[in-house]
Formats: sequence, structure tokens, C-alpha cells
Amino acid sequence: MPYYIYRVSQIGPIRQLEKLAENPVFKDASAEAKRLRKEVDLSNSQVKLIFGENELQAEEALLIVREGDPRTGEES
Repeated sequence: MPYYIYRVSQIGPIRQLEKLAENPVFKDASAEAKRLRKEVDLSNSQVKLIFGENELQAEEALLIVREGDPRTGEES
């Protein structure tokens, strides 16, 4: 299964995804993602590396809204 690199931008409640690259080897995909994070203007976006069977599965995983860490009540 390939690794996909996406630029993820948040516009209000909507996430926009732009596929930047695809690579079957993690090491190469990780290096490319790190290079893009240094070279691309990320003021309104993030570069994400995601694993999936296909582009649709990768995009669905990126669009899942995750809850924050549970709060214990000890935080100030």
C-alpha cells in the first residue's frame, strides 16, 4: 500500500486536501514530506503523510475529526 502526502488547509469547519505526492516506500515518502514541510509556505496549512490502500481511504482518514486528549481536571 502506498504512502500519500497531502497539504491540509482548514477553511472554517471545512478541511481542504491537496495531494502532493505518492510513494510506495515509507522512508522515501517521509523524506519527501520533511522536505516539503521546509520548502512550502505552511502559514495556513500542514503537510501530512498518510498510509492507505488508495487515495480515497487516505483522504477519508485525513478528514476524520479526532477528539482532544482527555482532561483529568488537574490541568490549570
